[in-house]
Amino acid sequence: MPRFAANLSLLFAERPLLERPAAAARAGFAGVEVQFPYEAAVDDWRAALRDAAVPLVLHNLPAGDWAGGERGIACHPDRVAEFREGVARALDYARALAVPRLNTIAGVAPPGVPAVQARQVLIDNLRWAARALRPHGIQLLLEPINTHEVPGFFIHRTAQALDVLDAVGEPNVALQYDLYHAQRMEGELIGTLRRHLARMGHVQIADNPGRHEPGSGEIAWAAVLGELDRLGYGGWVGCEYRPRAATEDGLGWLRAWA
Repeated sequence: MPRFAANLSLLFAERPLLERPAAAARAGFAGVEVQFPYEAAVDDWRAALRDAAVPLVLHNLPAGDWAGGERGIACHPDRVAEFREGVARALDYARALAVPRLNTIAGVAPPGVPAVQARQVLIDNLRWAARALRPHGIQLLLEPINTHEVPGFFIHRTAQALDVLDAVGEPNVALQYDLYHAQRMEGELIGTLRRHLARMGHVQIADNPGRHEPGSGEIAWAAVLGELDRLGYGGWVGCEYRPRAATEDGLGWLRAWA
């Protein structure tokens, strides 16, 4: 049975951020994840998670000026120091909140930077981050993101991400496999799960088109989630989708897996 974690950046957005863990627990989610926890203090997060009795299973490293449209800086040669400062900040949250894995948003390569240089910067940054996280038992993830929504995103296919992780060569690095992004870029969801599940540290879901709840689009979730279960995946399935209405109104798919 998959273990589902509500992504609090998108789900239950009609509530203040720190009220969302309790709402997720009441709705039947066993855990929660969040894109960026940094707008709330660690102590406030700790209290909210304790009161809701759910773990925070994932968050992202800082990714530049997200509100201003940036989508990661990990491949930017001129922002290595900022990236490393972000790793330290993310590690502070992860250690305090017992978060077992952190995700990296690679970013769009800056104009004029050759792809080979951006790739090497990304590899070097990931290796540095993985070594910083390893003594604390924290896994580092890399997520491909589709280029329809983020034109020019540097890592946008599964094979690209795995190639970079092979070059990083650290034991605590893995793929974050978001089925929504994968469906938009390459399809072959079940085949990819069968080939590369051992390389996946975290799975996320949303339907296509629209990035809405499972059952709203074209993905055959009974087959995909059933295969994930059959393959023995023991990690979390992060629900990073945009509800079409109030979150609770679109949770019929979750009740079907209860």
